[in-house]
Amino acid sequence: MEPSLPRRVIGVAASAGGVEALRRLVTELPADLDAALCVVLHIPPTGRSLLAPILDRDSALTAVLAEDGAPLRAGMIYVAPADHHLLVRNDRLELSRGPKENNVRPAADPLLRSLARSWGSCAVAVVLSGALDDGAAGAAVVANAGGAVLVQDPEDALAPGMPSAALSATTEAEVRPLAQLAAAVERVVASAIPPLREEDTVTTEPGPAKSVDGPMHLDGPPTGFMCPECRGPVWEHQEGHVLRYRCRVGHAYSEEAMVDSQNNTVESALWAALEVLEERAALLTRIAVRPGTHDRTRARFERGAREAAARAENIRRVLVADEASVA
Repeated sequence: MEPSLPRRVIGVAASAGGVEALRRLVTELPADLDAALCVVLHIPPTGRSLLAPILDRDSALTAVLAEDGAPLRAGMIYVAPADHHLLVRNDRLELSRGPKENNVRPAADPLLRSLARSWGSCAVAVVLSGALDDGAAGAAVVANAGGAVLVQDPEDALAPGMPSAALSATTEAEVRPLAQLAAAVERVVASAIPPLREEDTVTTEPGPAKSVDGPMHLDGPPTGFMCPECRGPVWEHQEGHVLRYRCRVGHAYSEEAMVDSQNNTVESALWAALEVLEERAALLTRIAVRPGTHDRTRARFERGAREAAARAENIRRVLVADEASVA
């Protein structure tokens, strides 16, 4: 007999502190849960994710690494592989190596947007422990489409950034401590599916898969900022209460992710400037001490070397001070 579609599809987003939260959640879900879970955990782009076998060992559900084109089935947990966005297209999964969102791939926002498009009021967003705010805009889209949003209590999360951002993005989220989240998921899955309301809307923001087809047509005003990833121009995009930034090729950022990316760009530029100045000081010093160099020329090069070294030292102090503030 051909397996039937799940009653609901659940997108689960997690990052820092998310592995233990995911394990606790799936451990308490029953084997007969009439839903499919799609899980995005922020992981490095290299290497192989071990999350699927970990969850499969802990849960009565079956956890697998998501494959492109795989059908959605009840009682399954589909884990996003490294360096791929996990999307839902109607009754199937889709993997995309489209542009990063919020500095990561896989990212939670594209999963939740695609889930809202395909499943509407049958979609469920679950936001667990994590830093910054990936998943907040996606959770708002799910809520706007009539779906349910469950959020781990920030006070209960190892990293409260993602849960706090999700709660700020939508007033329709239900917040629960981790110990109560599985029961909340069961209740939502078993509850009556709300009818589509006239005011329910789905995002107009494109998915990462569409970005590979060519330049995007972007709504919203240009910002005058550059994309931290590709240095292209960036446009604003309002998603409910959430302001997002997207460049022409498709890199997308929440406000926090944009600030974080710019911080990394500034740091990289400062290290590059430090290298150039220290190299200049070394070159000028070498020329100044070369035998036969005229006294006036030697003095000019020594002065230039001291100036370059002083500028380099100023930059090094800034970088060291930033490192100390982070520590």
